[in-house]
Amino acid sequence: MNNNTIKGNWEQVKGNVQKKWGEITNDELDQIQGDRKILAGKIQEKYGRSQEAAEREIDEFERTY
Repeated sequence: MNNNTIKGNWEQVKGNVQKKWGEITNDELDQIQGDRKILAGKIQEKYGRSQEAAEREIDEFERTY
């Protein structure tokens, strides 16, 4: 899944994003709007991950979604 696919399917994907990263609020999900960089930033902020670790988590999420 690429970034365009995430953006195009954001309404369907965001429920799964919230299940995976439950500390991200609904308001933050609305702000993210499928933007991978913003999502990675929120994962870094909420979970104290490095940028690389956040990107790896998103990659894994995409493979399982």
